[in-house]
Amino acid sequence: MEPSDFSLANRTAVISGGARGIGLAVAHRLASAGAKIAIVDLDADATEVAVAQLRTTGAAAIGCPTDITDETQVEQMTQQVTDRFGSYDILVCSAGIVGRNAFAWETSVEEWRQVLEVNLTGLWLCNRAALGPMRKANYGRIVNIASIAGKEGNPKLGPYSASKAGVIGMTKSLAKEVAETGIRIHSVAPAVIHTPMLDQVNQETIDYMVSKIPIGRTGRPEEVAALVHYLASEDCSFSTGSCYDISGGRATY
Repeated sequence: MEPSDFSLANRTAVISGGARGIGLAVAHRLASAGAKIAIVDLDADATEVAVAQLRTTGAAAIGCPTDITDETQVEQMTQQVTDRFGSYDILVCSAGIVGRNAFAWETSVEEWRQVLEVNLTGLWLCNRAALGPMRKANYGRIVNIASIAGKEGNPKLGPYSASKAGVIGMTKSLAKEVAETGIRIHSVAPAVIHTPMLDQVNQETIDYMVSKIPIGRTGRPEEVAALVHYLASEDCSFSTGSCYDISGGRATY
């Protein structure tokens, strides 16, 4: 038997937060493996640019500007994808916000709720909606982008750390709910990755995070995309509910 190249031919992949950063790198990686791509992002202009980039490579791609915290918009996006491509095989949830760098006593309830609403509730809404067509097809792959902060907690990033810990726990729960089907669900916990999201983080916090990484540098979006590619493929068949580390050796559990 020939070794697999993790082909995604005839598969449809939905990427939330797909207009930039890790999400955009994942979109290009999965498209290069043959997947049809739906870019889901709150930024309509950036979504249009990302779709145009993908199409120049020959990929089949559409844009779905969506507020993932809005249940109705998420359901409409899911229907749009299945109407256009006829299937919904892969979901990669990369949309997220960091929130303000602040001690707990400096953080408002509104700031706390905003981060949790986007990073956890919005992700859950996307997962829940995707499980509709995936359960009908008895096949699916979901990869939720968590963070090393969800394992270890980063100071002055309490809402973000809590939301990413929630992503890891929710992923384990959902994976077990559909473990007897053909659906596999995982999370990925990157350390600091060099993306535009770093613009939301002060240099002191960035230096702290990099100092914790034995490899001694930030990660690249393409490195995360390579791991996501495997998890999104048919070859990832006897693993589900796991949180995969991609942190330059910072966490190995």
